[in-house]
Amino acid sequence: MLKLQIPKNRIKALARHLRDQFELERLERGWELFHKGLAQDIELKHGLEVHALVRDTKPAEVILNLETIPKSECSCSQGEHCEHQAAVVFALFVPHGRPELLLAQLKQAILVKNRQAQTRQGSTRTAEKKQEQRLEPPAPGQSPGQWQRFFDQQFYGFSLNQQSSIEQFYGAVKEKLGGHAEGWPPPLKELYALQLLLFVMRKIEQFYQETKTSYLSYYIETGCRTVGRQCHDELLTLVPKLDMEALTRKYTAPWKETLAMISEAALSGKESPLSWSTVYRSIWWRMPQDGSWMSGERARLAGLLAASDLMPRRRDALIMAEAHFLVIEGDDERARQRMEQLGRREAKDFFLYLHRCYEEEAWDRMLAWLRWLLPAVQRAQQDELRQFCHYWMEAVQRQPSDEEWIGVMVGLLPRTYPFYTAYLLKAKRYKAWMDLQMASRVSPLSLYSVDLQTVEREDPALVLPLYHQAVERAIAEKNRTAYATATKLLKKLHAFYKKLNRLPEWEDYIYRLAVKYSRLRALQEELKQGQWIP
Repeated sequence: MLKLQIPKNRIKALARHLRDQFELERLERGWELFHKGLAQDIELKHGLEVHALVRDTKPAEVILNLETIPKSECSCSQGEHCEHQAAVVFALFVPHGRPELLLAQLKQAILVKNRQAQTRQGSTRTAEKKQEQRLEPPAPGQSPGQWQRFFDQQFYGFSLNQQSSIEQFYGAVKEKLGGHAEGWPPPLKELYALQLLLFVMRKIEQFYQETKTSYLSYYIETGCRTVGRQCHDELLTLVPKLDMEALTRKYTAPWKETLAMISEAALSGKESPLSWSTVYRSIWWRMPQDGSWMSGERARLAGLLAASDLMPRRRDALIMAEAHFLVIEGDDERARQRMEQLGRREAKDFFLYLHRCYEEEAWDRMLAWLRWLLPAVQRAQQDELRQFCHYWMEAVQRQPSDEEWIGVMVGLLPRTYPFYTAYLLKAKRYKAWMDLQMASRVSPLSLYSVDLQTVEREDPALVLPLYHQAVERAIAEKNRTAYATATKLLKKLHAFYKKLNRLPEWEDYIYRLAVKYSRLRALQEELKQGQWIP
């Protein structure tokens, strides 16, 4: 067992040195030497030098300079970045973690670095060619495909790293490309804005796929989802502004090309951090329902669904699209029956319908969707549950009774606690609010003071059981800090009993409390200091 343990910051520096300077073959060979136990006699000398002997075919003496790592030495003839130094670093890593995991991380980082280097070399050659073929800025007479090629060219070679985030890319696109459509006819100006959003979403997908194996994957995926939500919000604002009559009659070719782009992304069923289905359904919901556009798309979907070799995700995407046209017709019940055939139902995919019902103040229609969504919401993430509850709160205000809403909130506890407690206060159902706090075992000290004061002003007697419960829970912890908390709660309780002219009950309560916990000396001292017992 290695007894030498060097500081963690030095180990991290050595690991970075292996990652940045060593070839993959040398690292793997160094791992073999360490794994066979050939890195021996490891000692710390002169404060900042690690000396070791690696018993390879020919023994090698290694000196790692912890102060200036590049000055490390080995007696072998393989140069300054040899497997013997790597073997010693793996041995030094043992007190800090599992060396095999370090090896896997280093291999992954080196492979990514090598791929990026190859990409940069190829990019340099391609960039030189592209420089000679610079595209003209977007113009009204060009096709959306030409606009997209110009967008790609302006951001050719852009990659995500710790310095360049997806949020910065999004801002740069808006700043650099957003002004080209100034002065265009309104239908084309809005179409250009839509194409700009599609470009950002397409690049988000590209970055997401390219960095899935990177050590920055979580950081990048989070950014992709954040910007994706911003694009989604912009889309919901932009789509109602599109002049569908003009696009379908006057600008038929560019509009058909745009629909094809959206359809390809939405109906492929591929994994994505974006909701392309929402884009597709939002667009078609605003399309004119008379004419061949709608019937042609429905016939195309039916043909695609007839294929026998559909992958599950693609089949779900097609079913969702097909059912959406039933929603457009107003036949929600048949649409939901069709959607029951989905292999996977996620609540977020249906918020589009709730939002539309909210816009149109179609509260009964919204409630029907909310009831149908309830099983899916039970598995939803917290932000999705929050949206679900907000929509239902809007709908319930237009209903003669909130009994159903309360049943849903109680059934989804404890996840719905913040929404349910806020509603009870708003509805002035203070007794139900207090029962909820008691059932959730919430201390008065943890509640928002404004909420608690609202109930106290309405009826101080309602809060007495909550304080009694909190006192008992504090005493049960059996330490002086908890006893001090109990004393604080008791002072508040005393004030309530006095305000209610129920001091005899208070005297009886404090006497029984002192008798019950007579063996807790520290608590007895607190009660005496409060002058509640002699």
